[in-house]
Formats: sequence, C-alpha cells, structure tokens
Amino acid sequence: MKSKLTVDEYIRKHEPWSEALAALRELLLSTPLEETVKWGAPVYTLGGKNIVGLGAFKSYVGLWFFQGALLKDPAQKLINAQEEKTRAMRQWRFQSLQEIQEQAETVRAYLLEAIENQKQGREIKPQRNQPVVIPAELAERLTSDSELQAHFETLSRGKQREYAEYIGEAKRTETRQKRLEKIVPMILAGVGLHDKYKR
Repeated sequence: MKSKLTVDEYIRKHEPWSEALAALRELLLSTPLEETVKWGAPVYTLGGKNIVGLGAFKSYVGLWFFQGALLKDPAQKLINAQEEKTRAMRQWRFQSLQEIQEQAETVRAYLLEAIENQKQGREIKPQRNQPVVIPAELAERLTSDSELQAHFETLSRGKQREYAEYIGEAKRTETRQKRLEKIVPMILAGVGLHDKYKR
C-alpha cells in the first residue's frame, strides 16, 4: 500500500509551480494553522477544522478558503470557482511567484481573518435536505434495474447527491455513460463516490 503523499512531495510533483507553492506554504506556516494532506492536496486546519487548502493547476496556483464567503475581501481577490456547488468556499488564484511575493502581506491578512473567524465559530453551513436531482441517464438506469434502484435508495441523501452530481456535471454524453458504468458497481457495493478519500 502506497504511503500518503506529503506536502513536500506535492510541491515537487507540481514542478512548474514549485517555487510559488513553496512561497504560499511559507505564508501558511507563519500562522498558527496546522499542515496536513487531504484529498491529495495540502490543507491547513485549526482545531481540526479546515481553514485553507493549497493547490496547483495548469495555469495557476491557488488558495481555497473553506469559509471564504465570510472574508471581507477588500482587495477583491476571491472568486467562487464552483458557483453551483458551494456557498462558503472561495478561491484566490495566482499566476506567478512574483504576484505572491508582491501580495504576501495581503495574503497573510486574509489568512489571519480566516483564523479569527474560525476562533469565533463563524461558518456558513451547507444547505441540508435539498432535493436530489437525478440526471436522465442515471434515472433511466435505475428504472431499468430494480436491484440497482434498491441499493441506490439505501444510500444516504448525501451519497445519492454525489452520484447524481457526478453524472450531471459531465458535459459530453460519452463521459456521462463512462461515469455511469463506473458508479454502478459502487452503488451495488453500498459505498459513496468519495468514501475512499474519507478517513
């Protein structure tokens, strides 16, 4: 069994962004936040609560503030990268190491505000009991397979929603079908889409 990825390995793995990630990590470690790895990426916590995540993509590196919607955002840096999915999380994207260095004090101020919000217990709770919208492909499969439907109905509403969104967010028909084939055995096994990532 492969050991869990470390933050150092994550930074090395994202070579074009290694220096930028290291600079953001240094800012994060200058606060009282504790460093960990969740979902394969660095996450910084306070009292066991997720405060901010660190990530690298093709065209940018970013910080994810788990309760970013509560931040004042005077520099107008935060965006909601998943408008349909999250009310609380906000992202700050950086295109270069120089940009991080120039805005280091502002970044630190945002981090300290996020920490203070957590200490005060401020948070935006996810909306509960929202109806699960089943995409057509999944609905059709459930209707034609009574065993699959029975297993799907035993899953929690949250797990049902994960599967429905996983199919529904795919734009291409082929991708939806591939995803459907992938999840059928998981549903039959009674597991959630993201169970393997949960501790």
